[in-house]
Amino acid sequence: MKTAVNCLFILMFSISVSASVPSPDWGVTGHRTVGAIAQANLKPKVAKIIDELLDGQSLAFVSTYADEIRSDAQYDKFVPWHYVNFPFDSHYGDHPINEEGDIIQGIEFCVSILKDKSKSKQERAFYLKMLVHFVGDLHQPLHVGQADDRGGNRFYVKWFNESTNLHRLWDTQLIEHYNMSYTELVENQDRLGKGQIKAIEESSLMDWVNQSRALCLDVYANTTPEEKLSYPYAYRYTNVIRSQLQQAGLRLAALLNEVLG
Repeated sequence: MKTAVNCLFILMFSISVSASVPSPDWGVTGHRTVGAIAQANLKPKVAKIIDELLDGQSLAFVSTYADEIRSDAQYDKFVPWHYVNFPFDSHYGDHPINEEGDIIQGIEFCVSILKDKSKSKQERAFYLKMLVHFVGDLHQPLHVGQADDRGGNRFYVKWFNESTNLHRLWDTQLIEHYNMSYTELVENQDRLGKGQIKAIEESSLMDWVNQSRALCLDVYANTTPEEKLSYPYAYRYTNVIRSQLQQAGLRLAALLNEVLG
């Protein structure tokens, strides 16, 4: 009896802890999709440089590194680099910038290290891995959210009758519901014209921010707390997610081609 009670206590504690910890970013499938699309669009010269920096590892493989190190306290300073929060009725820069950093500052810093050939291979490789992840994060709309609900982590909904939050739903559950591996998502990208691809590749960092913020506003406008979400919600937003992953991959490749080319 005592053993059963102890097991129940451990289970309840585990559920409580997991509910209080912010969900990871885009999930493994999303980040690997972004990395694989970027890998396929690198210039040969840049692909060779990246291969040397990462000792043969692919961008898909390293795309989750920034999440994997979050359990190590020595990397705590990078936690704010995964997102940016500002009120819905404002724009980035309308309020004081977070002194601890944010995803925009994080991307800019990673780029500066990659450009600096005086930095060690180890340092450049580290910030390359971080950059791959942060570009993916920036294209998840809830990573350009608001502090009040921690980017949707405190916006609770039901997903097929399972309790979850808006951030976790967008990070992982909508993609999992689509039931495709990252390689299948890459193989089934939308066919884009040269003009469309050029516009995506030539967009600026602030264009990415503004696009994700616009999508975030759309998500909040079409989702209510404690709402029971299922097939109609997936139908509405699955292709939005697919598009964001594709654009993130193309933009990451364009950025790396520019920085390392």
